[in-house]
Amino acid sequence: MIAAIGVLTVMGLSLGLGLGYAGRVFRVEGDPLVEEIVAMMPGTQCGQCGFAGCTPAAEAIASGNAPVTCCPPGGKTLAETIAQKLGIDVNLDDLSDEIFFAQINRELCTGCMRCSKVCPTDAIVGANKQIHVVFSEACTGCKACQKACPEDCIEMKPELVTIDNWQWPQPQKVA
Repeated sequence: MIAAIGVLTVMGLSLGLGLGYAGRVFRVEGDPLVEEIVAMMPGTQCGQCGFAGCTPAAEAIASGNAPVTCCPPGGKTLAETIAQKLGIDVNLDDLSDEIFFAQINRELCTGCMRCSKVCPTDAIVGANKQIHVVFSEACTGCKACQKACPEDCIEMKPELVTIDNWQWPQPQKVA
């Protein structure tokens, strides 16, 4: 019994060391620019940009095949940050400052759970045949839940202005 434990321990250690060595020797270097862009992105893998996730979108942005404004959850802030990183000028007039979040109409919701199953950030909480709630802090506005809802009880509404997100309005130009 002790011999078996010893053999398995030695075998486990030698295989672990061998895999660790192989991981260092055969390591594939990635593009550091792509890794930095991926770190800036929301990481929700929502697919709103038209790519399968944030990594393919970052690769396309770094290679110039996609605009820096392709990530809707990131909005203007992400587009400005990526444009500064790449050293390019970008027109952000087309992007809206308004961020939309999902909101569930409680009178229409039957608790079918289809919305919570497709949410990439698990922002929808509820149980089967119960009322569901959306945590706006976790919602990216990807509209996946709205597409999956058979009762059409999910609406995309702008963020409510609270003391935490209120901003001073820009002064008006005097003629």
